[in-house]
Amino acid sequence: MERIERIPMEEQSGPRSREELEANKMPYEEFCRKLFDVGNEFSKPQALKGIRWLSCTMYIFTPHMVSNLAELGAEVIKIEFPRLADPMKHTSPFNEAYVYPLHDDRPLSGQGLGVINANVNKYFITLDYHRPEAIEVMYRLVKMSDGLTECYRPGTFDKWKISYRYLMEINPRFIYVWGGGFGYGPKVFGGSYDILGQAHAGLASITGFHEDFGGFPVKHTNWVIDWYSGTLGTAGILAALYWREKTGLGTMIEFSQVMCAARCIGYTWPLYGKWGIVRQRWGNWDTLLCVHGIICCGKSDYPDSKNPQLRDEARYVMISAFKDEDFKELCKIINRMDLYEKYQKHKDRVEATAQIEIYNALEEWARDKSRSEVTKILTEAGLLAMPVLNDKEIYESPHFRARGTIRWQADPSYGDILVHSTYSAGLLSKTPRRKYWDARPVGADNLRIYRELLGYPMSTIKEWYAKGII
Repeated sequence: MERIERIPMEEQSGPRSREELEANKMPYEEFCRKLFDVGNEFSKPQALKGIRWLSCTMYIFTPHMVSNLAELGAEVIKIEFPRLADPMKHTSPFNEAYVYPLHDDRPLSGQGLGVINANVNKYFITLDYHRPEAIEVMYRLVKMSDGLTECYRPGTFDKWKISYRYLMEINPRFIYVWGGGFGYGPKVFGGSYDILGQAHAGLASITGFHEDFGGFPVKHTNWVIDWYSGTLGTAGILAALYWREKTGLGTMIEFSQVMCAARCIGYTWPLYGKWGIVRQRWGNWDTLLCVHGIICCGKSDYPDSKNPQLRDEARYVMISAFKDEDFKELCKIINRMDLYEKYQKHKDRVEATAQIEIYNALEEWARDKSRSEVTKILTEAGLLAMPVLNDKEIYESPHFRARGTIRWQADPSYGDILVHSTYSAGLLSKTPRRKYWDARPVGADNLRIYRELLGYPMSTIKEWYAKGII
């Protein structure tokens, strides 16, 4: 009798239980609500639990790279210079949002909002790398850790004998990440900030309106390249951890912030390489589609508000009507069928002169209307229109709340604080991100790490404090 191979239960298709059968019958949104269970992240496992990472980082780019690990469950130890700390702890928008002074060395300074979101769930210790005692401490930490991220000028850690070529001898499984400005090459010692990355990689050259419209290169208000580079760096770390699982070996990752900025400018370099065309700035219009851009309305949704960001800026609407039939409907609405007769095909509408004429006509039509009026008229006609939202409106959005993207959380340093980091980076059903705290005071976890983890006696720790080693 021929033997029949049974397919294991876990490999069979279809529901495996009555509960799973019922779950499959749910409407998709109800299924997602139950699956992701927003608000109960802390009851689920952590994907990177058991990973220990050292963070010798400052500002936004490299701290964010490691914060991603901490949000997924890794134990991250952030090492700061004694009394000085990460410079972002001493920044806020216009310096107005400090909490309380954390030490007496910098009067009127404290933990400002500039450090928010890039140091989630980390333990904070202090250590002066210049001191001989620091090398022994670092080596002991490296032996019991999985990796390290640093952002000092190239060769600095090598001078202190804590670079990759030294640490790989101590721990062959160790993953070493350098993140900075340019990386090795002719500009190896060139430092970088977000604005430099935007400028030097060419991103700022294509951001803003063309000079024909009174425009000029624009730096994005937020530190987008810091956050973007940090995210790409985290992907590199996860790949290195997977590589180590297969080979048992660590690796070195070298991350140039400027090169990351180059990555996100799309077809700009290939355009020049193939045809010698230098890409232009084009403001709020998508040059590949028309209509597909942002227009300014004549009236604000908050004309009586005392807040200028509401009174003067709540006037912008994103409109999308690039299909021929949608463009025809749009022209009917704004009473400009002559535009449709002139630009019936999309290939004609994407020409530069056509886009100028079309968008000018749209703004002329919207001159006596508010943002909400324009959005209502177009959406009721079946076209895609969306207001450019501000912080207040995002805070009040039921969609962001339902997904748990923004939420209030009690923070040990800041008290009640509105959180978007962690919960805005994608939902994981089995191993979701979570946030315990945002940032901690200088040296807050010295005893936890030096005493409890490394086993140094209190007498040694007090001596180090007295000498300024920690």
